[in-house]
Amino acid sequence: MTRLADATSPYLLQHKDNPVDWWPWSPEAFAEAARRDVPVLISVGYAACHWCHVMAHESFEDETVARLLNDNFVSIKVDREERPDVDAVYMTATQAMTGQGGWPMTVFATPDGTPFFCGTYFPKPHFLQLLQSVTTAWTERRADVLGQGAAVVEAIGGAQAIGGSSSPLTADLLDAAADQLAREYDETNGGFGGAPKFPPQMNLLFLLRHHQRTGSARDLEIVRHTCEAMARGGIYDQLAGGFARYSVDGHWTVPHFEKMLYDNAQLLRVYTQLWRLTGDELAGRVAAETAAFLLDDLGTPAGGLASALDADTEGVEGATYAWTPGQLVDVLGPEDGAWAADLFGVTEIGSFEHGTSVLRLARDIDDADPELRERWRRVRARLRAARDRRPQPARDDKIVAAWNGLAVTALVEYATLTADPVTTAAAVGIAEVLADRHIVDGRLRRVSRDGRVGEPAGVLEDHGAVAEAFCAVHQLTGQGRWLKLAGELLDTALARFGTGKGGFYDTADDAEQLISRPADPTDNATPSGLSALCAALVTYTALTGQTRYREAAETALGTLAPIIARHARFTGYAAAAGEALLSGPYEIAVVTENPAGDPLLAVAHRHAPPGAVVVAGSPDQPGAPLLADRPMRDGESTAYVCRGFVCERPVTDPEALLSQLRPASG
Repeated sequence: MTRLADATSPYLLQHKDNPVDWWPWSPEAFAEAARRDVPVLISVGYAACHWCHVMAHESFEDETVARLLNDNFVSIKVDREERPDVDAVYMTATQAMTGQGGWPMTVFATPDGTPFFCGTYFPKPHFLQLLQSVTTAWTERRADVLGQGAAVVEAIGGAQAIGGSSSPLTADLLDAAADQLAREYDETNGGFGGAPKFPPQMNLLFLLRHHQRTGSARDLEIVRHTCEAMARGGIYDQLAGGFARYSVDGHWTVPHFEKMLYDNAQLLRVYTQLWRLTGDELAGRVAAETAAFLLDDLGTPAGGLASALDADTEGVEGATYAWTPGQLVDVLGPEDGAWAADLFGVTEIGSFEHGTSVLRLARDIDDADPELRERWRRVRARLRAARDRRPQPARDDKIVAAWNGLAVTALVEYATLTADPVTTAAAVGIAEVLADRHIVDGRLRRVSRDGRVGEPAGVLEDHGAVAEAFCAVHQLTGQGRWLKLAGELLDTALARFGTGKGGFYDTADDAEQLISRPADPTDNATPSGLSALCAALVTYTALTGQTRYREAAETALGTLAPIIARHARFTGYAAAAGEALLSGPYEIAVVTENPAGDPLLAVAHRHAPPGAVVVAGSPDQPGAPLLADRPMRDGESTAYVCRGFVCERPVTDPEALLSQLRPASG
């Protein structure tokens, strides 16, 4: 009953004391099922999942359920965040069988891993009945079970097939994708679609880059309005910063309260870029608060950033975050309590459960006079202190390589604009954790916890996101180590993950062989492995001048072009990488003896076109190809701007540099 005790996954550790005789995902578990001639239960979830907790409490902590499972099955518990490959294969099977998917995911399989019945959450009475039915079918109708399993494998093999049409990712296609997003845009509430409403961070990044290339005021307004609506809504933590996973309604009011690293990393990037391009005060404030949330609330003692904060507190969703008018008065007194209730939209009726409200910013504060802003800061600090005394949600403190890579890239972009030493040091420190702990014998591992690296191999999204992060840290520091590491990860991805037709699988050719080899090119909560890899390939090419990486990115994005044309909402990161390619991307080298405070570097960071790379340092600085053979002119700091390996004349004047950074139309 203690096979999960040494797991690196907090989700598995949450189940280590269940009466269910859990196994981790392993060949030994399937061998045991074959030895006993029993089916396998594969239960997939993650630590911050509300309904995973519910099913665990109702069923997996129950002695009757455990007895049925232990007698008739081998039960395997899987953390979807630790094993996205396993999750992807069985989620495809679940969707093929039921038409929908989600977590907890409940799969019954043969001892060779072939799924024959799939579902999601089952209340205890239904789950008990299901266990009995599956047991009967396995013992009395084995041929039917095996036949259904074979049909599922055939179906998901087709769903994961690689190939199809390919075409160049052109300016016209990206313009059409932006038009499609504009048609699907919610002009009233911002974002796309209805309830539940998810932050569309990758689409927003694409639209910002498309705006930079085309000058589209419509694109910028979509991003600005959506960012303001989210930041003023309940999906954003008005006291501590950080975004919840999604809104259960269509207007960002009531969140599903879990806070994920990957959402906040990507949203930090969007708000930083919106602030950079417009100077919008709300965007700048939210970027600062989101960066602080990442470091303060998700930082771990062993280095790196934790995966998530739970949706529940002591089994109650949102208990830490919701308020009544009376509670505001208790903390702030009658006058400030009433003022806070009006500012944060807290009413007697409530916007959440049991007459409580989720705080949202019902009044504008960023453009208010200084006295009101100071009162808001005072009130917010007192409410935060009071909230900190409440029970707090649990934290999933495993370090996921891809998500930490996303965070490093976002933190670097924020640090380059603010020159904040804390953020700068944090970004480099997280990158060092990824380099020193997650790369083992030259290969990338996906997770670590408490300073100990886990066994699961890095998947494609890990290689792409971490390589892009290392490229970002190279730009921040000028150190060659990071560019070398990025190149090694990209070489592994090209050698081990390619399909031979320009696309990429999500797992390496020498990874554990599952019933099918997953390859999903569409973006979901995070960039797909393919789009993450393409973004890194484009950046690495600009930093090194090695065109074979650009050619790989162009070919891979070509396989996505038909999908971008039809489903722009699910290919935002790939489209953003495409914008970088159309832009050049620009290669900006600032040769200077003192990068800190250099006005040329400030102009480069503030006005860089989409996907541009910027490196600053002394002439011929070791490990920085962009600085090679580029001297200072007359002893002054000098900027060199190239686009597609065609270079402008060197300049020493910030205004002259600015004129070179106005992107040519795509």
